[in-house]
Amino acid sequence: MAAFALVLAGCGAAEESAPIVIGSLDSSSAAPAPAQAPTTVARSAPIAAPPTPATPAVDPFADQALIERTEWTEAIDGTRLLVFPTQAGRKDTFPTAGERAWQEVLGLSPDADTPGMRDQFICHWEWARVVAPNKTSWNLEPWRPAVGYQETVNTLCNPGGPER
Repeated sequence: MAAFALVLAGCGAAEESAPIVIGSLDSSSAAPAPAQAPTTVARSAPIAAPPTPATPAVDPFADQALIERTEWTEAIDGTRLLVFPTQAGRKDTFPTAGERAWQEVLGLSPDADTPGMRDQFICHWEWARVVAPNKTSWNLEPWRPAVGYQETVNTLCNPGGPER
């Protein structure tokens, strides 16, 4: 004896929508189930992807500096470069703005051009601006291992150990 059910599930997290059984067939029952009126599921609003800022056709901050200044300091683990973004640098979402900002960092601190530093910077550019938009500075450390961009992101922009 086997039982079958047609189940529909939403495409969100489990807490967003529960599966809905819309029909079943149970071969153990001798008599057919009485006909039921179709059930409709009403939603108050369509499910949509979260809003994302539109990519501008032209960089609206092209004529503005993205990095205010940089400052080398000594920290418990070693040398650290503090990168202070401008307000334009905090808001610019143009696809090539991150590379332009990195070039500004190198113009201000040529010694930053060491393995892994660009990955740390782009990680901060892409992720730290979202997670901590008002963080005063982004900290880049040349002593951190160069592990590639994806692993840098996986370690929250701090490969080789946490930020202290």
